[in-house]
Amino acid sequence: MDIAQVARQSGVPASTLRFYEEKGLIASTGRSGLRRLFDPGVLERLALIAVGRAAGFSLDEIARMFAPQGSPRIDRKMLADKADELDRTIRKLSAMRDGLRHAAACPAPSHMECPKFRRLVRAAATGAIGPRRRKHATSLL
Repeated sequence: MDIAQVARQSGVPASTLRFYEEKGLIASTGRSGLRRLFDPGVLERLALIAVGRAAGFSLDEIARMFAPQGSPRIDRKMLADKADELDRTIRKLSAMRDGLRHAAACPAPSHMECPKFRRLVRAAATGAIGPRRRKHATSLL
């Protein structure tokens, strides 16, 4: 398959395919003129890469999930660790969602007079929620 066919069938742009090849995630089997050629098995590999990306794995982590000959070699501990990380993220996002919903409906005259909203602000200030990383967020509200 040439690169245009792979891009069309996988939905992955040709530029991304070339980048993945540079990173060692996929390998072309040769060229037809100026176009890279790929084995049809590259589509399954691209699907596995897409699953890894959707789960939040970096490209380097995904690369380690393939044996040198290209077959999947998925580290179960890495999967369990990522699942634990996703659980922490879900808890943090759920707490943030609940806090925002409360703030939207809170009867206090000012948000800063609402004890629940103030806890949310304190949690954000300490990094328990938001971009700074902590072990895990506890119940915020």
